Amino acid sequence: MITKNQGKNREQMQIICIDDLVPEDHLLRDIEKAIDFSFIYDLVIGLYSEDNGRPSIDPVILFKIILIQFIFGIRSMRQTIREIQVNMAYRWFLGYGMTDKIPHFTTFGKNYVRRFADSDIFEKIFERILLEAVTAGFVDASAVFIDATHIKASANNKKSVNQAVKIEAKHYHDELMEEINKDRSEHGKKPFDDDDDNNGGLKNVKKSTTDPDCGMFHKGEHKKEFAYTTHVACDKHNFVLECDVTAGNVHDSVMFDGLYNSVIEKFPEIEEVGLDRGYKTPWIMKQIFDSGRNAVTPYKSPMTKKGFFKKYDYVYDEYYDCIVCPNNQVLKYTTTNRDGYREFKSNPQICKNCLHRTQCTESKNFQKVVTLHVWHEYMEKAEDVRHSPLGKEIYALRSQTIERVFADAKEKHFMRYTHFRGLARVRMQVLLTFACMNLKKLAKWKKKNGLSDSVFLYFFRFLNFKTIFYAF
Repeated sequence: MITKNQGKNREQMQIICIDDLVPEDHLLRDIEKAIDFSFIYDLVIGLYSEDNGRPSIDPVILFKIILIQFIFGIRSMRQTIREIQVNMAYRWFLGYGMTDKIPHFTTFGKNYVRRFADSDIFEKIFERILLEAVTAGFVDASAVFIDATHIKASANNKKSVNQAVKIEAKHYHDELMEEINKDRSEHGKKPFDDDDDNNGGLKNVKKSTTDPDCGMFHKGEHKKEFAYTTHVACDKHNFVLECDVTAGNVHDSVMFDGLYNSVIEKFPEIEEVGLDRGYKTPWIMKQIFDSGRNAVTPYKSPMTKKGFFKKYDYVYDEYYDCIVCPNNQVLKYTTTNRDGYREFKSNPQICKNCLHRTQCTESKNFQKVVTLHVWHEYMEKAEDVRHSPLGKEIYALRSQTIERVFADAKEKHFMRYTHFRGLARVRMQVLLTFACMNLKKLAKWKKKNGLSDSVFLYFFRFLNFKTIFYAF
């Protein structure tokens, strides 16, 4: 039997509590139980005038509005306000009634410019949510996974200028030069003068005129676009432990040092560090192994031409300090260059008549040159870890951890590209995105384990936490 409802209840008056309109299993109910947002008052106390000006919007409500946007992946603040106006769960979360007026969509932007732009409040919110997860015992930092992903910038690829910029010396330049000169002295070579390096060179880069802070990102072999890069470290349970943002033309390995030092300072219990092949460099391997941890990396294909011998076909003899080629001929040490590579060269008279020369070198003087970094033993350690059962087990988790974090951030939380311009605003977006991802997981796991914010506060008073979090 057909039923017709012609909107006869649209103007019907009812007495109802807004709490009854929010489903019991709604995510925002779980979040409200999982964390006490009153900590925000302590973070913003110095950003508001005590006795001047008009009464402000409650800062907790202000930040809850931006959290709603990033939790549910709403594309803009304008759309977020529209959603809040008609969504009872959002109104309930903010503490608004059904007829209360929602703030204008420009309110947060104005507060950002006037109060939050030069503060560390977004970092503090991220760290406080992470602290809640650590305290609840949800974070397993025995192994961390570090990687980077790009965020498409709000910039036209055609609006750019070519600019010459100075090539900066590697941040580990002094340590590398010390190792190079030590190696040269051991081989009877004259040490390099430190004032004769390549620090003064220039390179040409494309700079966006729309958003000068972003950088040209090379996506594959053909596609290029202006972008930012976010560098992330997460634990075994996909909780984001640390993140940073740079221009898209900054290589992943360049940003590794700061991110790694920050995360091991907060979580000294880290034992394994899972990395992509882009981080498999002598300096990064040296850092990790020297800090008493294991670097878990994948196989890195040799960058040699097809049909030629691979680099691993040339065996290093540590006792005689030489390289033995596939034809059992010796390549002798000649020098250590400024990039930190020892050069081993063959005898051209022998190579000239070698049957395997076409698979070995195309040199016109029939001489093969093989290089080996002064820190190559750390690369060998990484290979040993890669072949170990533990190394295989940890690296297999990478697709379930850091890759899933990036996938969720882009598909569910609107981080595939940004509407913001400027490094500071994009960093705010990234921090809030990962804070909200941690918050969602925290709320769901607390509900699953029967924990609430009151239980957390009880343990918070009696447990001894890391000093890095004492500020909270």
